[in-house]
Amino acid sequence: MEKGYLLLETGDVFEGILFGNNKETIGEVVFNTSMTGYQEIISDPSYTGQIITFCYPMIGNYGINHKDFESVKLNLSGVIVGEMCEHPSHYLQEKTLHDELAEAGVTGLHSIDTRTLVKLIRKQGTLKGTITTSLPEDKSIENYVKAATKQITKTPVADVSTKKLKTYEGDGHHVVLMDFGYKKSILNALLEAKCKVTVVPHNYTYEEVKALNPDGILLSNGPGDPLQLSSSLSEIKKIIEAYPTLGVCLGHQLIALAYGASTEKLTFGHRGGNHPVKELHTGKVWMTAQNHGYVVVENSIDKGQFNITYRNVNDGTLEGLEHKTLPIQSVQFHPEAHPGPTDTDHIFQKFMKQLKGVGEKHYAVT
Repeated sequence: MEKGYLLLETGDVFEGILFGNNKETIGEVVFNTSMTGYQEIISDPSYTGQIITFCYPMIGNYGINHKDFESVKLNLSGVIVGEMCEHPSHYLQEKTLHDELAEAGVTGLHSIDTRTLVKLIRKQGTLKGTITTSLPEDKSIENYVKAATKQITKTPVADVSTKKLKTYEGDGHHVVLMDFGYKKSILNALLEAKCKVTVVPHNYTYEEVKALNPDGILLSNGPGDPLQLSSSLSEIKKIIEAYPTLGVCLGHQLIALAYGASTEKLTFGHRGGNHPVKELHTGKVWMTAQNHGYVVVENSIDKGQFNITYRNVNDGTLEGLEHKTLPIQSVQFHPEAHPGPTDTDHIFQKFMKQLKGVGEKHYAVT
């Protein structure tokens, strides 16, 4: 076992045991409160450039299998756990968490006080950090981390988005899935609804989408600050005004930005499987899976064009929008995850109904 260290920009140091790739890594240190689903979490492209701290004390106890990945490769920067299970047990298990991270080139750190680390992040906000094999001798921790983390990727969406079209056949409506870093479970939800799905790069233009003759659009989740995609907002607005649209997570933020709203960074984000969200027109509270560090600023929304549909029960932040005249809806959480286990399923059902009512292949762009 080799010692490793998590160094934070605050100057704090956490000592633990390296696992996985065992090499130095850098990233934004965040935490996830989920009790299960670690395989889906580490393979979610929304964690690109981030080091995930798991709050649940033991991670890896049911191993890794080939079915539950959310992307074809791991894009995160690192993993931090309190206790890492070395001898998992599950009938689908094919390898250990350590083996998966080692093969994927991802560094992990275990046997640290994750409770203290999470409390620090909650107090200070999301922090940049590095996992190293030794402590720096010639400079302060703060300066060392500052210098190292200058290399954090500035184009995470471009790094994870598909570079070419891929079509999945189906007997139902044709949905173009704009890939900002989509989770496989979103694609699976559309395929289970019998949709034909064409996955396209994040920077596809209106004319390129129109040439595919879709019935609807889904703007996916993805990593990073939504303002990094400001140059695409005019094309996104043309696309979503032309077709029934569902935006999820980053897709929700991009819809709001396209209509002149603003976004802001949360202190430590929403990442977990038990976030309560209130549906405003019914008063129902749904349990949701979330993974985001940015939110839409509520008072920046044009209330003449959009209704606010969902609000986070814990902190009151905006969690959903619906256009008043066009078939455009968006949610900040992940409706395909429905941790209830059927909570928020109705959002996809509503989207399917909008597809059935398209009539003409596309609406006039205004």
